[in-house]
Amino acid sequence: MEKKEFVCIGCPLGCNVAVETEGKDIKSITGNTCPRGADYVTKELTDPRRIVTSLVRVKGGELPVVSVKTVADIPRDKIGECVKALKEIVLQAPVCIGDVVVENVCGTGVNVIATKNVEKV
Repeated sequence: MEKKEFVCIGCPLGCNVAVETEGKDIKSITGNTCPRGADYVTKELTDPRRIVTSLVRVKGGELPVVSVKTVADIPRDKIGECVKALKEIVLQAPVCIGDVVVENVCGTGVNVIATKNVEKV
């Protein structure tokens, strides 16, 4: 058996969660105060995902960049590809919060949206 420890990010408590695995099988999960801890650890071991936040360039705007994020988490192994794709994008001002910057980023089925307004100058 292998034992791993995680700090849960499922809620503000930040529980120290211990997991015992045998191969790819999860044998026990302890230390979580709420069910989200077990869900977080299971997901982290079987299909780790993250929300990606970044900046995208803007032409003709009051700011040279706009903050963006994925609307849902994407597979952790797609993060580098996602960030690389975002570096290639240049938007034209104005940009509004919620505007879709990239649809289905890197084939994940997840859109990237703007998280700030950038007015045209």
